[in-house]
Amino acid sequence: MKPLLILSFTLLTLPWTAAASPLAAQVRALLNDKCLACHGDDAEKIKGDYDMRTREGTLKGGESGEAAVVPGQPEKSPLFLAVTRRDKDFAMPPKENEKLSPEQVELLRKWIAGGAEWTDAVAKPKWDAADGVTVATSGGQSGDWNDRRYKPEEVWAYQPIRRPAVPAAESKHPIDAFILEKLAEKLIAGFALPADKLTLLRRATFDLTGLPPTTGEIDAFLKDTSPDAFAAVLTRLLESPRYGEQQARHWLDVVRYADTSGFSNDYERPNAWRYRDYVIRSFNSDKRFDRFILEQIAGDELEPNNPEMAIAVGFLRSGPWEHTAMTVAAITRQQFLDDVTHAVGVTFLGQGLRCCQCHDHKFDPLPTRDYYAIQAVFAPTQFAERDVPFLPVENTRGIDDGRAPVQARLALIHERSAALKKKSEDGMAAWLAGRGVKSIDELPEKERPRKDYLGATSGLTKTDLSLRKIYEKSRAYLERELKRFEPLAFSVYSGVDNKYTSTKPVNPMPAQTLGAVAAVHILANGSLESPAEEVKPGVISAMAGARDTVLPDATEGRRLALARWIASPENTLTARVIVNRIWQQHFGHGLVATPNNLGKMGARPTHPELLDWLATRFVERGWSIKELHRLIMTSQTYQQASTRDDVEKIRALDSKNSLLAYFPARRLAAEEIRDAMLALTGELNPEMGGPGVFPEINWEVAAQPRHIMGSVAPAYLPSRTPQERHRRTIYAFRYRTLSDPMLEVFNRPGSEISCEVRDQTTVTPQVFALFNSEFTHNRALALAAAIGKSEATTDARIAKVFRTVHGRAPSAGEAKACAAHFEKLLAHHRAHPPQPVALPMKVKRQMVEELTGETVEWEEDLPGMDRYQRDLMPWEVAPETRAFAEVCLALLNSNEFLYLR
Repeated sequence: MKPLLILSFTLLTLPWTAAASPLAAQVRALLNDKCLACHGDDAEKIKGDYDMRTREGTLKGGESGEAAVVPGQPEKSPLFLAVTRRDKDFAMPPKENEKLSPEQVELLRKWIAGGAEWTDAVAKPKWDAADGVTVATSGGQSGDWNDRRYKPEEVWAYQPIRRPAVPAAESKHPIDAFILEKLAEKLIAGFALPADKLTLLRRATFDLTGLPPTTGEIDAFLKDTSPDAFAAVLTRLLESPRYGEQQARHWLDVVRYADTSGFSNDYERPNAWRYRDYVIRSFNSDKRFDRFILEQIAGDELEPNNPEMAIAVGFLRSGPWEHTAMTVAAITRQQFLDDVTHAVGVTFLGQGLRCCQCHDHKFDPLPTRDYYAIQAVFAPTQFAERDVPFLPVENTRGIDDGRAPVQARLALIHERSAALKKKSEDGMAAWLAGRGVKSIDELPEKERPRKDYLGATSGLTKTDLSLRKIYEKSRAYLERELKRFEPLAFSVYSGVDNKYTSTKPVNPMPAQTLGAVAAVHILANGSLESPAEEVKPGVISAMAGARDTVLPDATEGRRLALARWIASPENTLTARVIVNRIWQQHFGHGLVATPNNLGKMGARPTHPELLDWLATRFVERGWSIKELHRLIMTSQTYQQASTRDDVEKIRALDSKNSLLAYFPARRLAAEEIRDAMLALTGELNPEMGGPGVFPEINWEVAAQPRHIMGSVAPAYLPSRTPQERHRRTIYAFRYRTLSDPMLEVFNRPGSEISCEVRDQTTVTPQVFALFNSEFTHNRALALAAAIGKSEATTDARIAKVFRTVHGRAPSAGEAKACAAHFEKLLAHHRAHPPQPVALPMKVKRQMVEELTGETVEWEEDLPGMDRYQRDLMPWEVAPETRAFAEVCLALLNSNEFLYLR
């Protein structure tokens, strides 16, 4: 088997021997890794005419005519001189970042000095458990390894997890003990003072539910002086159904959930919502995390007859993907295999694998062979929309209401298409009548019209012909939308290919799934056109115990075996990764600041002992996420204030507050801002689950064209009633190519790549979104109207809005400023009554027709907008309500509302 992308040296003086020395095997692996990419892997593109595939060619040298290796004499061997880089114009490998280490240069020198023995054997990987150093990696594409060595701190995540002792400390809480130890090392005097009760309650409620505490919950907690008051709050929050919605938001960031496929043909995934609801249920039930792993990677193999398992494996298809008649099936298939391999690594192992697609990882102990071995696990995995009846726990109450507007749009499309069809038939009849016949068949062959695109005899204009195509595309798009309400699972199966395409609304499982599985080969440079050695299913070879892990080669069972390996307590990565993600949710940054990358190029743990202590405890306590939240949130580390008197001194010692000498304040996430506003105004609909709803977004953005298969997708239409629109954001239908600008400006990530941690920017458009957007103004007006119904005086209303938004009474200065603001704006609103604004009933469209190159313009009807139920509008209320809405708007723009302290 020829090695790939590797520099190989062949020598003339010694015969090849199968029983070569370890030195020869090590050198062979080194040369494989460094040289053959240019000097042998591609026989038609050998650089410098230096063919290193054979011993003879390596000694002979290249186009210079000079021998490259002189056995026994390193200093007279041009190859050795090149790797020493003494001559910068003749340095090999040419790239500075790929140069040989001093140890590798010495290895090559010894080899040449000893006679340059040659062998086809290469050094294999091994784990040195004594000092935790990986002595290995690489043999280029072939996955063979050489003597690349790793410092323990570079491969810390691969080393077995050991339960460290809790440091001695005044605090009885183990987390505090670990944190205090690190603070003491920096000469930082302990924690900040405890946060006040209102701050702590708000912090905990948003952390666990993504919503603000109610005034009743605030009052109850402030009155409860028992030592178990906060523990009772945690129990209530962890049992709330809102908990699963909040935790699912974090998880869906990582797995890249969306309701459409992305790319140029952003087709709907009609039943993806069932996976979203599965995730919410899993967190609410505190499903063991190891079980959660098994279900998402291999639920269909774990319990083939359990319908929920067919939904759970929707995880494997969560990334963007498309296959149409214009794409090559082999390429799109490989794109899926690459995507799912990397996604599994990032999500569960905190280790990106895509770097190994073309070459051995430059920094981590991941050879290319491992990448394709894991990819081979998914070789039998095929896409399908599987028949899975709706579960009793799934919300199907709104299906009929959701189906109606789609059917209305379809009916309109059918009406427009029928009109064009009649126009075409009438035009053809008139054309035939002018020739004295009733059928084309009655005409001589040479007089019959050509059946070309323009259809000159049909009576249709070029615009008509373009519209006919547009209507047909819209019909197909809307018929796919109707599948959203059918009992199908966005799923996979193990077996033969079912010729899946993203253009078909339903791709069922074949009647017979058994059959041969396509072989997986190592691909030179990751190119599908350069297959080399075939690989069998496997795991990461640098992991402790990997040599004893054997995955099946049968059609079924590969994914389940891999999932069991990932979910094993012996896996050194899995528990560390999820514990780190949960820690990040509470403190804004993980113990490892790069949750998707626990490798060398990721951040080092700030508290490695604490991370391992949490990981081992997590496993011992049954992989319970809720128990982990409780442990973290009962610590003094979590309950301390976000400020302290000596904060400037501490920032000089720990500029990023990585050691947590005070609680790191954070801004609310995009969804938390929207959901909190709806909750404070009393508009939030707490209904859970079901097909995605369509909130009202900026109307200009909603009207923007989305191109689908050479046409324009139907315009975005918000759900008809406020009750539907005001669901939690997690239930909003999520397009990959159409973002809600309100959410986007507050750093809601795209769903193309896994988001390990959200950005927290502070930019000017956020001001416009919060202070000027229709959404925020509608919430302020709704809040003003609600308070106006319960409170009769301005002072009482100001007190009530502070209690509602901030959970406290206003200070005297705040109350005075708000009253003055109200009076000023009241005069303005009395003098300037608003005029009603009509809703759009049509939207103008324009596109370049792909078959003619000409511009086509038309109007798209927006059916149902005549029955659209708007939010409370300014022209529907008195000037006093509009003026008080300005006070509410100011509070909804305050840092006290937007930030958790």
